[in-house]
Amino acid sequence: MKVAVVGATGLVGTKMLQVLAERNFPVDELIPVASEKSIGKEVLFKGKAYKVVSADDAIAAKPNVAIFSAGGSSSLELAPRFAAAGITVIDNSSAWRMDPTKKLVVPEINASTLTAADKIIANPNCSTIQMVVALFPLHQRYRMKRIVVSTYQSVTGTGKKAVDQLMGEREKTVKGSSAEYPMAYKYPIDLNVIPQIDVFLDNGYTKEEMKMVNETKKIIGDDSIRVTATTVRIPVMGGHSESVNVEFAQDFDLAEVRSILEKAPGVMVVDDPANARYPMPKDAHERDEVFVGRIRRDESQPNTLNLWIVSDNLRKGAATNAVQIAEYLMGKGML
Repeated sequence: MKVAVVGATGLVGTKMLQVLAERNFPVDELIPVASEKSIGKEVLFKGKAYKVVSADDAIAAKPNVAIFSAGGSSSLELAPRFAAAGITVIDNSSAWRMDPTKKLVVPEINASTLTAADKIIANPNCSTIQMVVALFPLHQRYRMKRIVVSTYQSVTGTGKKAVDQLMGEREKTVKGSSAEYPMAYKYPIDLNVIPQIDVFLDNGYTKEEMKMVNETKKIIGDDSIRVTATTVRIPVMGGHSESVNVEFAQDFDLAEVRSILEKAPGVMVVDDPANARYPMPKDAHERDEVFVGRIRRDESQPNTLNLWIVSDNLRKGAATNAVQIAEYLMGKGML
């Protein structure tokens, strides 16, 4: 089993290598790929050093699967070339998500739609993944009509530059450091909240917000679900959090809701208000589960539920979901 990781030196690419190792994915030969400036550098996988190669060299090596986390423009250019060589691509960028000819996959929900003919498979947005993992089992029982979601997203979702900005600002505030640090954001992020993720579109929403709207409908396979989102960057590492308000077509019993969530694949219920137990990013860090708490009825209108959903955005929100897709394909003999 030859596995290429494209974007192997980035935050998500590094996490993909870690998850492949942790889950004992059967990698007989690893082919790390990165941009031209990183060719020749080494990455570690299971204690062994591997030299980073070019995309051309990776295609020539004919891996069974290439897991991409190299950004949208790189994916648009390279994924078709890998696919044309018969290599299955699992792409973590936004490049292919809304392409009607490509599957957008969360294994707990729609892996069964995949076939051997699917050579470019899209990995959804991190915020969308954690939300639909928690909501889909409830949708199957009560049918969702409308979702209102506000996110509280980790700086790791932006990348290493944003982490360096946050830590640089913190050093300056706490220790009076004068060291230079990069600015990933237009504004300071430490001791601040930035209600903008990605660029603004003509409708006043950001690209990240519209990703959540459109991807949710595509993954669940129901365009009738109304979704509205506000996405916010906060000075946190460890995971994304979401306040979700969901209206169903029929009424529900809270005990049954909890039971459904407790049995749902990939979901961990942490909901004990009496003892102040609820999901937090620090508890989700380096975990693959989607944590759900603050489960309560919306008393302002019928058939509506409030939830708090937290997950490690670099793991289930990116790397783990991609590796799970590869595991599914392998298990079905499609790799």
